[in-house]
Amino acid sequence: MKKILDLMEGQLKAAFSACGYDETFAKVVLSNRPDLCEYQCNGSMAAAKAYRKKPIDIANGVVEQLGDGQGMFSMVQAVMPGFINLKLSGQFLADYMKGMAAGEKLGLEKPEKPETIIVDYGGANVAKPLHVGHLRAAVIGESIKRLGNFLGHHMIGDVHLGDWGLQMGLIIEELRDRKPELVYFDESYTGEYPEEAPFTIGELEEIYPAASAKSKEDEAFKERAHQATLKLQNGYAPFRAIWNHIIRVSVTDLKKNYSNLNVTFDLWKGESDAEPYIPKLINLLTEKGLAYESQGALVVGRGRGDGYQGDSALLGAQVRRRGPLRHLGSGNHHPARGGFPSGPVYLRGG
Repeated sequence: MKKILDLMEGQLKAAFSACGYDETFAKVVLSNRPDLCEYQCNGSMAAAKAYRKKPIDIANGVVEQLGDGQGMFSMVQAVMPGFINLKLSGQFLADYMKGMAAGEKLGLEKPEKPETIIVDYGGANVAKPLHVGHLRAAVIGESIKRLGNFLGHHMIGDVHLGDWGLQMGLIIEELRDRKPELVYFDESYTGEYPEEAPFTIGELEEIYPAASAKSKEDEAFKERAHQATLKLQNGYAPFRAIWNHIIRVSVTDLKKNYSNLNVTFDLWKGESDAEPYIPKLINLLTEKGLAYESQGALVVGRGRGDGYQGDSALLGAQVRRRGPLRHLGSGNHHPARGGFPSGPVYLRGG
């Protein structure tokens, strides 16, 4: 169904045109004086300059030609210095509402160019319980996704898990201290790793805060966690096996919790999924002069001293999406600044 404003403008355009004026002057807007009318057309004011006539004369001619707009208006009035005041008729509104009720999706028209829109609104971290910030992102993101689907766009919900980095090394080393007999810590072990996780979700959610607190007091433990993280990211099989257990246990629990909120995701990808793309990305950024060495680290930014702190996992996630991508919105991670010229829209929150 056409919008009411468009239908009104259609009537005004016909009236302006019949009076010999350009129909582009027939712009209808909400009234800034609701005590006088519901809508107004101020086109006579602009037309007066183009046609060298008094605005009120133009308005009177249009009002006479318009009449009641084929039953659309209960009031059509020209007022000084040249405004056209409009009120819709009750019958028109009743008929319009009946048409909405009978139409598919309440008369909503399909978009001319449906877009693919990725909504990143999860941001949950593995091995950690959800908190109120995740609840906010989940409710808002799910709402945006549903609205987009209703409007006729292709919406993709992305949870974007926090599943990479030092927190994994902390968990691995805390697990080593608690259960050193596990085969993952036996360097001579060459068999298959167990399918059953060596911890429950409850134990996992207790292990991480304990390990985090320990790392703040025990420098040796913190260094072990850093080394474990490095070995994990370099593909060390025993630690990858533990990491897979962490992901499976956490995701199973997260899906249950999100289901209780009636929130669903199409993609259950995480920061780790960007890992294969990061080396190529680093080479690309270095070649383009966007990455440079500073204090022994490779810094990503648009230029030296611009204050931007990049997130390589997020940048890698954008590279892996196979094509340019526009980033709309913000989250807990810094998005790549500067934007992308075209491609699917990427909404991010968290």
